[in-house]
Amino acid sequence: MMEEQIIKAVEDLDEEKVIKLANEALINGMEPFHLLNLIKEGMDRVGKLYESKQYFIADLIMAGLIFKEVLKLDKMMAQFQNSDNRKVGRILVGTVKGDLHDIGKDIFKGMMEASQFDVIDLGVDVSKEAFVQGVQKYDPDIIGLSGVLNFTIESMKETVAALEKAGLRENRLIILGGSHLTKEACEYIGADYYTNDASLGVEYCRKWIETKYNMRSIDDGATNLSSNR
Repeated sequence: MMEEQIIKAVEDLDEEKVIKLANEALINGMEPFHLLNLIKEGMDRVGKLYESKQYFIADLIMAGLIFKEVLKLDKMMAQFQNSDNRKVGRILVGTVKGDLHDIGKDIFKGMMEASQFDVIDLGVDVSKEAFVQGVQKYDPDIIGLSGVLNFTIESMKETVAALEKAGLRENRLIILGGSHLTKEACEYIGADYYTNDASLGVEYCRKWIETKYNMRSIDDGATNLSSNR
């Protein structure tokens, strides 16, 4: 079955095979979000192999690079950039100050784009001031703060505080991403939700947007961003 083949190719870090199978899947009508979920499942297997010391840090990086290459596929890019695809909401994402890791952020970003969100990516090592400026400029529904290192909890807290001080916190969802995060950390930071699983994060954002705009379901039809602002 093609789905298992895709997952296994990612697990084996066979970039050429992943790209070939991903292209075939998209041509045959597979939804981009479903494809990215399969890639992520393969990456989860790579993570487990790393934890059991069968894979090394370079293998984790390679898995992340494969994910990025899938995002660059013509059919994937066309899906994201098609102006006829109405967006359900806008999210501003970035890895917080002091952290240069982007794999987790990029996975979440790709899956959000595949779920019809307009995604503004500020990149890595993003200061609280840059987040404030980004929110002022793009007026997002959701703000995503990413971080891998333990000290980023303080960077996240400072960013949320800066948004509150600037009067930009109300009526916006702040979601955190990072393997080191806990419920207590989320409460300390002042965010609304945290996750170390991109799929769960996307699902939470979808439900939050549905509630905000009183949609029956995102899958029943997207709302044009311009009509909500």
